[in-house]
Amino acid sequence: MTAPATIHVFTYKDGLLARLAHDLRLTLRRFEIRRDGQALTGRFWPASLAVDGAVGRDGQVDPSTLSAGDKDKIHRNMTDEILHTERHPEVTFTGRLVDATTAEGELTLAGKTCPIRATFRAQAGRLRGEVTLTPSRWGIAPYKALAGAIKLQDRVLVTLDLPADPSSAGDTTPATAVWSS
Repeated sequence: MTAPATIHVFTYKDGLLARLAHDLRLTLRRFEIRRDGQALTGRFWPASLAVDGAVGRDGQVDPSTLSAGDKDKIHRNMTDEILHTERHPEVTFTGRLVDATTAEGELTLAGKTCPIRATFRAQAGRLRGEVTLTPSRWGIAPYKALAGAIKLQDRVLVTLDLPADPSSAGDTTPATAVWSS
């Protein structure tokens, strides 16, 4: 059985008291990516982001570092104060494959559209990609607490792990495909 498509979002701590905060991994639970020839489109629902846990120095996620209450509070801050998901419930991408390893296009986030570029690699029947976003490009200020002594960096890493062929375990990507959570 082929592993499902996943999108992870990584946030990074910053500020004078950063040692009291955590780098985080979030999982986007609802998304859809479509390929039609070289054209790519994506729909992403940021309210479906779930806090997986803190990322340690070893790069591993520790789901037990944060309590359920902490995870709920982070989710509320993210949806209500940072992404304003009631006003902007959907993020969209429209673009194209430039070549076998690169996609470029426009991402609409929080009501603003900016160009982005993502790189991919095929590996063991999977497509793995990543893109670093600078939230301030979309008018999203980095989250701050304790008068800015704890804050998030103005950098978010988004990773995608998709079956190369969502309808089989093949190593090739079909010309027409739909990946979803």
